[in-house]
Amino acid sequence: MRSAIQLMQHWSKEHMTKRFSIEEHVRWSDTDRAGIIYYGQFLRFFEIAETELFRSVGLPYSEVFDRYDIWLPRVQIHFDFRKPLVLDDLIIVSAFVGRFGTKSFTLRFEVTKKGEADLVADGHVVLACVNRSTFKSVPVPAEIVAALKPYLGSSSL
Repeated sequence: MRSAIQLMQHWSKEHMTKRFSIEEHVRWSDTDRAGIIYYGQFLRFFEIAETELFRSVGLPYSEVFDRYDIWLPRVQIHFDFRKPLVLDDLIIVSAFVGRFGTKSFTLRFEVTKKGEADLVADGHVVLACVNRSTFKSVPVPAEIVAALKPYLGSSSL
């Protein structure tokens, strides 16, 4: 069995980015009058992928904020829309780390229709790390960086 360090080395050696992916259907509530996905719903899909990524590395949000006495507010959100989605499309939302800063980090997202290679949308969010009491920026806890490092991409924003 490989250790976490060996896995990190494996991914970085090949300059590939390990991605965490979820599958979701476009629901009726996700669509607008034109019958396509409403652009704001991509943020909901990004948030689901983010939450599940953290859970998958042993850092469920239900525990992270108390454990480290932090909040992770979004300070930047960016989307690029490439193709429309319609009701009942099955999509794959992939999440990975774009970069780690001292007091913030960037999560990147890619959306495809299941069975298709072309991107439907992509984007990123920048999460700042702040103290829960003062809301002053603090360093991202080393444990969070270590847990997410296997998902660090080879390119930065």
